[in-house]
Amino acid sequence: MKTGHLYVISAPSGTGKTSLVKALIEKDPSIRLSVSTTTREPRASEVNGKDYFFVKKEDFDKQINNNEFLEWAYVYGNFYGTSATLVKNSINRGEKVLLEIDWQGAFQIKQRYSKGLLTLIFVVPPSLEILKERLQKRGQDKVSVIAERLAAAKEEMAKSGNFDYVIINEKFDTAVSELYRIINCS
Repeated sequence: MKTGHLYVISAPSGTGKTSLVKALIEKDPSIRLSVSTTTREPRASEVNGKDYFFVKKEDFDKQINNNEFLEWAYVYGNFYGTSATLVKNSINRGEKVLLEIDWQGAFQIKQRYSKGLLTLIFVVPPSLEILKERLQKRGQDKVSVIAERLAAAKEEMAKSGNFDYVIINEKFDTAVSELYRIINCS
């Protein structure tokens, strides 16, 4: 049986990472998206077990203490983590596994997986001004939170050189095609 492969996609908040991942999976349903665990409250359209596994902070702490996460991080006031068991099982079944996580988690995973099993992909906006517009149009955050996300985006984008590929999400269809090409050629 062929060994699977792990793809990590990271991007600053508001760059369009989630939309790209959804479009990619529609284009190639053989790709398995790993569902992360989080302590944040679900948004109106989110479904537990599909979008995230929503847990209380105490339960997340237990999972950390039991080494159940492949990676985990504290981001914007909430914890996020990836189940080590779910990812390992998918890779052992020969699946292409996609993680949609922040750069901190990507670097944790880079320390645990060999180059042959792992590809890191970073998505950037065309500019910080366009990113600001996207965050404002999204309508989910206060002005102060948007400012915090923009400051974090500058720092995150400086880390993009540590990734195998960088995709500029200027034209959505082009970015989806680039992502598809990377995943189906590596």
